[in-house]
Amino acid sequence: MKKITYKEAGVNIDAANEAKHRIKNLARKTFNSQVLTEIGSFGALFRTNFSAMKDPVLVASTDGVGTKLKIAFMTGIHNTIGYDLVAHCIDDIAVQGAKPLFFMDYIATGELSPNIVAEIIEGIARACSEANCPLIGGETAEMPGFYAAGEYDVAGFIVGIVDREKIIDGTKIKPGDQLIGLPSLGLHTNGYSLARKLFFEVANLTPNDYLDELGNTVAESLLKPHKNYFPVLSELFDQDLINGLAHITGGGFLENIPRVLPENCQVEIKLGSWPVLPVFNVMQKIGNIEKEEMYRVFNMGIGMIVVVSNSNFEKVMSHFQNSNEPCYHIGQVVTGENKVNLLPAKS
Repeated sequence: MKKITYKEAGVNIDAANEAKHRIKNLARKTFNSQVLTEIGSFGALFRTNFSAMKDPVLVASTDGVGTKLKIAFMTGIHNTIGYDLVAHCIDDIAVQGAKPLFFMDYIATGELSPNIVAEIIEGIARACSEANCPLIGGETAEMPGFYAAGEYDVAGFIVGIVDREKIIDGTKIKPGDQLIGLPSLGLHTNGYSLARKLFFEVANLTPNDYLDELGNTVAESLLKPHKNYFPVLSELFDQDLINGLAHITGGGFLENIPRVLPENCQVEIKLGSWPVLPVFNVMQKIGNIEKEEMYRVFNMGIGMIVVVSNSNFEKVMSHFQNSNEPCYHIGQVVTGENKVNLLPAKS
């Protein structure tokens, strides 16, 4: 009788060991003195010192990169997805004034390819190093029959820390506050189900097609990385200059900004006050999409919105300009119900 092995069932332990070896080398480059274990332990150990804070609060978040993964599958480019994953997670806790402490990842696939896993982790490690956020562990799962050939899913988990008295939660926002927009590099990690339909089904394009309106190929536009805003925001946290932050992810302007607004506040966004990236104009044209739908789905060229009091507006704008961070005065807070009004661009 034939002896059946795990490999014949679709799980390659040797490939998993090779991937783990590559991951260790990449992750170790992100370590700092607070990391107490190597990659591969059953649990990751991380030591932190809370003495510098009066009332330390941990902030945790988890997320993926959605159907942007489909672009990676179509192009064979996998080293940007990991970067997106980390940047998205860091931005999600930065809006509450938190500093990242450590990051963990989860990668699941039908058939494990050490080369692809290494490319994904390379992007994760690069983003973690830039943010001084150690990659302390994770999981790589081979699940034959569960994913289509050549496909995988990724998720990230981050823990950060903030002193309770310095938490940014939007409660300080009031009518008269000003909105500063920090630009995105592209779609970041949201709206890709609609973007893929527009480019590949409606317009019948391929990832390698070059469009003059974009200035590059469809794939190059769609794989633009998610931007990490923590480095340029962190210097403002201790100065108590920010009343609120909105990370413009799934739900665009119309769904994300209200998440940080008090009940008596609404926001007026001045359309035309920042340069909308060409990729959004192209998609709107392809699908004949209404303005409100575009601002409900996409970031439209603004990845992070900073809400500041009128008295702190010039100081915060100067900080961004001195940090070589493009910034735009995109609107203001007014009295009203919890919503966003899109004001027409001045002709």
